[in-house]
Amino acid sequence: MTLTVLGCDGSWPGPGGAGSGYLVRAGGTSIVVDLGPGAFAILQTVADPADVDAVVVTHHHTDHWADLWALDTRARQVPAGRPVPVYAPAEVQARASVHATPMLDWRAVADGAAVEIGDLSVAFHRTDHAGETLAVRIDGEGRALGYSADTGPAWDLTTLGMGLDLLLCEATYTAEHEGEARHLSARQAGDRARQAGARRLVLTHRWPTVDAGAVVAEAAVAFRGPVEQAAIGEEYAL
Repeated sequence: MTLTVLGCDGSWPGPGGAGSGYLVRAGGTSIVVDLGPGAFAILQTVADPADVDAVVVTHHHTDHWADLWALDTRARQVPAGRPVPVYAPAEVQARASVHATPMLDWRAVADGAAVEIGDLSVAFHRTDHAGETLAVRIDGEGRALGYSADTGPAWDLTTLGMGLDLLLCEATYTAEHEGEARHLSARQAGDRARQAGARRLVLTHRWPTVDAGAVVAEAAVAFRGPVEQAAIGEEYAL
């Protein structure tokens, strides 16, 4: 299984950045998890969008789904384009206002749901965030990937299961900002990843105004294991 970062900025894209977006591939299956502003442009540099088997959107905030518009527009312009399944909380479809297009095949999911997408198994777990926000666990080829989506500190990461091969976890800011928003600091992300027994931690959703080095250093102290800051185009093999 591989994870390729399409975008990793939190809440808004910084200069040259992109909102949350991740390409996960295993066997013959490719899925995109979140598709924030700018992420679709990066997707086209690493894969053919026509080869994407499904899109998973974790919640209704636009920094996680805005480029569904681009995906839909391209699909309608490509000859013999096929509808793309979109797994998301029902609230996302209502807010996205792209539900009428025949190229997006909306499939509502909720806390506790699990779906099979080709060679991948995807399970959904509600987090501590605005509206219905769903973290995901993706299993394939004997490996397990966890993605926290957006969450505040009240959610227990062990809900995704212990011993994840890689945990992609939001670390929106450093400890001095804790309580400013319903997100995790790097300290909180590292601490919860350690409690969940994750083997590897990749941080994402950092506010562009927060120093990446400070985020990694803070998380590393709490995690006591390998920590990396997600970067556009970076590929991780599980």
